[in-house]
Amino acid sequence: MSTIQPNIEQPVSEEMQLVRRAKRGDDHAFEELVRRYDRNVFRIAQHITQNREDAEDVVQEAFLKAYSNLEKFQEQSKFYTWLVRIAVNEALMKLRRRKPERTVSLDEEVKTEDDSLPREVADWSPNPEQNYNQAELRDILTRTIQGLPPGFRTVFVLRDVEGLSTEETADALELSIPAVKSRLLRARLQLRERLNRFFQKKGNGNGNADGDESSGDGNQ
Repeated sequence: MSTIQPNIEQPVSEEMQLVRRAKRGDDHAFEELVRRYDRNVFRIAQHITQNREDAEDVVQEAFLKAYSNLEKFQEQSKFYTWLVRIAVNEALMKLRRRKPERTVSLDEEVKTEDDSLPREVADWSPNPEQNYNQAELRDILTRTIQGLPPGFRTVFVLRDVEGLSTEETADALELSIPAVKSRLLRARLQLRERLNRFFQKKGNGNGNADGDESSGDGNQ
């Protein structure tokens, strides 16, 4: 004879407790949510917009929309994941307004430099840590991330920089899990290849290697 399992209520996370208090009109609870996540949201927005002032606007708009639509939050995911989705949409809208001739979307297929399966990328040689301090490496990495296509960059930032899980990233961007995994793989390999080329140029003492190939053509 089967036994009826008791319905054990799962403990409510501290984040969800704050959300529920905010839904009941506790502004201090929402202010605590802002303090928890404003820096994270700002970093995400800055990576997408690549502009500090736009990123600050995105943070304000994202929290304002979250506050105004708090009752619509169904608590099926983390509040932070829901907030990130709002912030990403606001950041993409910023890009659309800035470049009306170019549609920026996470839903459309992103064309890459190599649309086939990425080839293996050689390890860095020499080891960049031997030639650069941590601050320089962070700056190089930030600038290299900014060079990724928007769809890849956003997935990479959420997954590898902000530490969201694959499922949370998919939820925040309203993408399928396979789409997130595919874009993340391509982003990582593109990033590694770009960094590899950068350090090879630096190692050869030639910072303009990309432009040198065509420099002699104009004399022919």
